[in-house]
Amino acid sequence: MAAIKPSLAKGTRDFSPAEMEKRNYIFNTLKKVFKKYGYNEIQTPSFENLSTLTGKYGDEGDKLIFKILNSGDYLAKVDETLLAERNSNKLIPQISEKALRYDLTVPFARYVVMHQNEITLPFKRFQIQPVWRADRPQRGRYREFYQCDVDVVGSESLLNEAEFIMIYHEALKALGLKDFTIKINNRKILSGIAEIIGKPELIVDMTVAIDKLDKIGVDGVNKELIERGFTEEDIRTLKPIIELSGSNTEKLEQLKTVLAASQTGLKGIQEIEEVFGYVSALAEEETLAKYVEVDITLARGLNYYTGCIFEVKTNEVAMGSIGGGGRYDDLTGMFGLKGLTGVGVSFGADRIYDVLEELNLYPSSNSTSTKVLIVNFDKTLESFTLPLLAALRKEDIAAELYPTAAKLKKQMSYADAKQIPYVLLIGDEEKESGQLSLKDMASGEQVRLTREELIERLK
Repeated sequence: MAAIKPSLAKGTRDFSPAEMEKRNYIFNTLKKVFKKYGYNEIQTPSFENLSTLTGKYGDEGDKLIFKILNSGDYLAKVDETLLAERNSNKLIPQISEKALRYDLTVPFARYVVMHQNEITLPFKRFQIQPVWRADRPQRGRYREFYQCDVDVVGSESLLNEAEFIMIYHEALKALGLKDFTIKINNRKILSGIAEIIGKPELIVDMTVAIDKLDKIGVDGVNKELIERGFTEEDIRTLKPIIELSGSNTEKLEQLKTVLAASQTGLKGIQEIEEVFGYVSALAEEETLAKYVEVDITLARGLNYYTGCIFEVKTNEVAMGSIGGGGRYDDLTGMFGLKGLTGVGVSFGADRIYDVLEELNLYPSSNSTSTKVLIVNFDKTLESFTLPLLAALRKEDIAAELYPTAAKLKKQMSYADAKQIPYVLLIGDEEKESGQLSLKDMASGEQVRLTREELIERLK
């Protein structure tokens, strides 16, 4: 039988030890911040019942769900007429009962409903796990990727929104980013704008057009609005909104004038002001002015969010958003538990990885795990080196004994390749004298130490 050439499934990646160190650095930094704000980690299975996932992401989303074929002869019980139709939509329920999770939000909603008698509300959770989408792979888009979600359900307080701004600010600072923008808007403001124009049914068309302001300019936006069914009068009404400028306070004051006739819009403005009040009480004075920006063009999936919405971008690297989220009023309604409000945000781990890589922000100490390699000169010395190895590990010093008595050059090359900072050379002389030879691989310096001195030095 011919050997099969190994290959990766499209849209997936291997991660080397060095890459895993960097990814875990991101995940551990985020986890530390999440826990500081009272969030606890949960995990859900890699796959769910297909019925749990379908119908939650729209027709296009349903097409991107990876279905899992039933075990055994999955076609045996399928009706011949159904097979002859060759209609996959009709056939799938017959041959597939499970699917890989598409995101972490729907499984979280399912979790809350199933565990509603065990959890304490408000329930604050974070989740860092892979998700799968049968999307077309391209640069920066994979079929398997990690999501980092943090949500609270069962609380209407806008303190939660303020704390998410603080979580973004603290986490990104901890990762070494210095220049980023946390954009905020409110779904009620967008609804209010569509309301005063008298075209609430065109709210999506309006925001899609306004969102392109940076790319096509005011004239381009106006042209697109006309094409999408708006009139010249509508555009005159929208003009002060599209050209909104100034500080956050100035923008909100301008919006109060424009949206004076819309109670919904004014409610959205009031909510943002309340969030800013909390942030001002929690943060240093510069945080709001330097890092948070009111952006009326921000929409983020209008059908899903109901209140404040967020998006985060770094200004140090050309990259799309590295995070986002918002308030939703009925997360668990899809599973029969109505009226449970929540708010959540996510961090784009893969994009953050690329940003830190480009800016060279990973700590150098994360490039290695083993601190010292004990050279194996002779198998007869193992009775001395193995207890020493155990003693080092007992002191939480990451240590290895080279497994075979190979040539010294080979063992030193191994230490170099793994970027192990110290090598311990123990021969008969060192065993007899108790003076162990420790070599610093970076400087080349070699010192002789007792066992106790060695442990103290490496700790």
